[in-house]
Amino acid sequence: MRSSLRRGEMSLAEPAALPVATSAAPRLHVLKRFAAGFKASLPAYLLLLPSLIFLALFTYGAMGRVFIDALYQRTTPKAPVRFVGLDNVSAVLADPAFTGAVVNNLIYAVGTAIPSIGLALLFALALARTNAVTSALRAALFLPVLIPMVAASALFLFIFLPNVGLLDYYIGRLLPVLPNWLGDPDIALSAIMVITIWKNAGYYMLFFLAGLQAVPEDVTEAAHLDGAGPFQRLRYIILPELKPTFLFVTVIATLNAVTQVDHVFVLTQGGPSNSTNLVLFYIYQQAVEHYDVGKASAATLLTLAALMGLTALSFRTLANREGGP
Repeated sequence: MRSSLRRGEMSLAEPAALPVATSAAPRLHVLKRFAAGFKASLPAYLLLLPSLIFLALFTYGAMGRVFIDALYQRTTPKAPVRFVGLDNVSAVLADPAFTGAVVNNLIYAVGTAIPSIGLALLFALALARTNAVTSALRAALFLPVLIPMVAASALFLFIFLPNVGLLDYYIGRLLPVLPNWLGDPDIALSAIMVITIWKNAGYYMLFFLAGLQAVPEDVTEAAHLDGAGPFQRLRYIILPELKPTFLFVTVIATLNAVTQVDHVFVLTQGGPSNSTNLVLFYIYQQAVEHYDVGKASAATLLTLAALMGLTALSFRTLANREGGP
């Protein structure tokens, strides 16, 4: 009797254990799959580890430090640190020098991006076919990209020297009065733009050359057989196919307009009369010359937020176009 009761108790207890076993089985299966996937991916993670450490220390770590410094104020190396919250951001936005640097940077971005992208497209269309001559011309146009901006600025310094520079040597035969290319507030920024266009056009040409490879040749040949001229093929076939390339190059050109200030350091130091003062040089002045790290960090955050917003908007537009009908 007792043994039968025990058997009954065991038989009653066994069904209660089934749901636990059935619920634990999927979890165990998921854990095994995760462990197997992690084991298979472990060599890739180990190879990426040095780059991830470098990225964490010098990119995301630096961004975190800038965010913290933007909340504090210290005007001299020995002055006490004082928490000011968002006052640094307000001070930057109210600073006329920052407003002028933003305006200069906008003019500089438009004045360098449009001509350099236009020249890059022209070069790519002219050198699309590969042969010995076009290969040599491509290399010649890409050569300025390999020259450091500081060296290129030193080269153009001899070109823009008033009265004795290479440019004035030839223009002096045509004009009685020679302009001061780097000393005149009205044209100094334009002279800086020339250096950027000369240096970046060959770089952007590579992207357009790659984009032209994706244009279907059968479509262009069919349009040619149907009587479409070169400009019609360019407008209705080639340029629509190059829209993603245009968008990508525009983002790169905008980033370069904000981050390339080596020529400003070498040639003008932001002058004359702040006419060539760009945002990054303004940040340098606040941090190094005025030792206002909080204000420089706030200006950095504002610039970073604007660039991230512009980049996200550009790639979202690209994704919508690719996902559209």
